Amino acid sequence: MHDIRAIRENPDRFDTALARRGLSALSGEILAIDEARRSKILAAETAQAEQNRASKDVGAAKARGDEAEFERLRALVAEKKAEIARLNEEAAAEDARLRDMLVALPNLPLDDVPDGPDESANVEIRRWGAPRSFSFTPKEHFEIAGAKPGMDFATAAKLSGSRFVMLTGAVIRVHRALAQFMLDTHVAEHGLTETWTPVLVKDEAMFGTGQLPKFSEDSYQTTNGWWLIPTAEVTLTNTVAGEILEEAQLPIRMTAHTQCFRSEAGSAGKDTAGMLRQHQFEKVEMVSITTPETSRDEHERMTRCAEAILEKLGLPYRTIVLCTGDMGFGATRTHDLEVWLPGQNTYREISSVSVCGDFQARRMNARFRPAGGGKPEFVHTLNGSGLAVGRCLIAVLENGQQEDGAVELPAVLHPYLGGKGRIAADGTLE
Repeated sequence: MHDIRAIRENPDRFDTALARRGLSALSGEILAIDEARRSKILAAETAQAEQNRASKDVGAAKARGDEAEFERLRALVAEKKAEIARLNEEAAAEDARLRDMLVALPNLPLDDVPDGPDESANVEIRRWGAPRSFSFTPKEHFEIAGAKPGMDFATAAKLSGSRFVMLTGAVIRVHRALAQFMLDTHVAEHGLTETWTPVLVKDEAMFGTGQLPKFSEDSYQTTNGWWLIPTAEVTLTNTVAGEILEEAQLPIRMTAHTQCFRSEAGSAGKDTAGMLRQHQFEKVEMVSITTPETSRDEHERMTRCAEAILEKLGLPYRTIVLCTGDMGFGATRTHDLEVWLPGQNTYREISSVSVCGDFQARRMNARFRPAGGGKPEFVHTLNGSGLAVGRCLIAVLENGQQEDGAVELPAVLHPYLGGKGRIAADGTLE
């Protein structure tokens, strides 16, 4: 959420940043609502002072027997009481209008975020690994002979409909090994604290990280009001909601492996084949809570944590900076990692690492007390995939595929598979 004081102090800067997001200037409308709200509050405070004075004078008029003045003052007190109630109600209505407007607006991009309307303006900043040369035409993951027995889309569709899959045998063992490998690496080498979180949350948690109210159609809600999390960003970030932390506690670095649920609203017709875009999937998420001064460095560190997973798996990737038109709602700068998928002959997103500044912290009222004293300040929040497990499985299968339909698996996974390192063409692990 945006700081109304910052908009008051520099409305032109706010409008310029919104324009980079493809939105029209709104500071005038916002500040008009803000002024109306403040004027109602001031008028209510003035009326309250007048009521207080009249209340004191009522007793004096009664004591001296001035019945006419007593009745006038008593009527004035009643009038001011009604006026205060009306003004407070009007101020609350303006406050709600202002809040509704501010919470619907996306975060503002940092100055070094490239401008552009869509993904065509994203900027590659580095790449790692060279795509493998195949002596045959590589297949997509769901076409590989060794993977086919472990991916049952038909039964999943019978149970749940489209965009679901049942994984069995060697494929699910590799999927599980990937998640375990990611967690172990993040904990042992990257210093993240492993956390297990609920996947059902209240409205407040979804609001805190920006999924509500604007993107309610993108998530699933139960009949009794809980929301299924689209990512553990929601639960991990909200652990500090409503808190005042000590600066010495920061940074807080967490990771969690969870089921994630997305309705994929607006994605009809996209990636319908295979398991690239599913309603239910697993992800190893990373979240950091930092001071404002350290959040940019933390963003680079988190990006490297995600990149390290891909490098250990030997998967070629590229890192790009998203342009203003392609960034997520709550981000102020985002790095996407795109892994090479030979079956599609292109790079596809496997991780998105974002710094959100104090945007989410304001929604959650999450603050810290500076070590040197002073008023509590809002923390900065960051989140990123480390990685999407299903998409990582896809990349491992496609990059490791052999002409006979077998799949050679990355060496770092062998210890998690009982020393085995290959899916045979018949789907068995060997």
